[in-house]
Amino acid sequence: MSWLDRIRPGINKLLKPKSETPDNLWVKCPDTGDMLYKSDLEASLWVTPSGRHMRIGADLRLKFLFDDGNYEEIPLPEVVEDPLKFKDDKRYVDRLKTARTNSGKQDCMTIGFGKIKAHDVVVIVQDFSFMGGSLGMAAGEAFIKAAETAIEKNCALICVTAAGGARMQEGILSLMQMPRTTLAVDLLREKKLPYLVLLTDPTTGGVTASYAMLGDVHIAEPDALIGFAGPRVIEQTIRQKLPPGFQRSEYLKEHGMVDMVVARKDLRATFGKLLSILMFQKAA
Repeated sequence: MSWLDRIRPGINKLLKPKSETPDNLWVKCPDTGDMLYKSDLEASLWVTPSGRHMRIGADLRLKFLFDDGNYEEIPLPEVVEDPLKFKDDKRYVDRLKTARTNSGKQDCMTIGFGKIKAHDVVVIVQDFSFMGGSLGMAAGEAFIKAAETAIEKNCALICVTAAGGARMQEGILSLMQMPRTTLAVDLLREKKLPYLVLLTDPTTGGVTASYAMLGDVHIAEPDALIGFAGPRVIEQTIRQKLPPGFQRSEYLKEHGMVDMVVARKDLRATFGKLLSILMFQKAA
């Protein structure tokens, strides 16, 4: 072996390119444009220094709400996929496959059962990242399953909403989920079980026109967009400029559509107090 062969490994090691910084360490603030360290955002429950409550997935939402982040995930009912054999520029079944691959979820709803401040509760979370959280047959069946589970376990139901409306690929079958979920809420009322709603950004369309506005108490995260039609559509229809903050949480609280606006860090404590009050007579 020549002297060059002996020193080559050391030279190659010196010339080895440095590893690049992972591109998922930073998140851009949508308000200020500042780059935020991801671990800092996680520690603040994905609330930016400017106060923006960023959208989060179902798993994180359930972890933040339940005591110690512990809960039992309830299996979702199976439904017929693509009942209308719908296709626009892409087949509906292909859209579902893409959404499931990206999210790791079967559909936009996730159900968890656990404790919030030592109170048993069922929580159903709508994930906007799954096809805009759109309300379809799977979401409707999941909501009914959540209500039935709450009745079976004799506890409250909390629904966390985030949706752009009904799922157009399922047509009238999607719209039929509005009365079906309303009937599920009625079943809870018959059993005198609390139904609480957490409105997150955005909650619009048929979801707002059904179970999102049927709660015993309505809580909203700060600056969440909540309404039926979007503000641009309303302005074009009435041909008037809407007031500042229209359809945002704080504006809706001032006008009686929302009961409370609560920061994400205070949600568990707030739900705990409400459950203590609303379940007191049930436990007596």
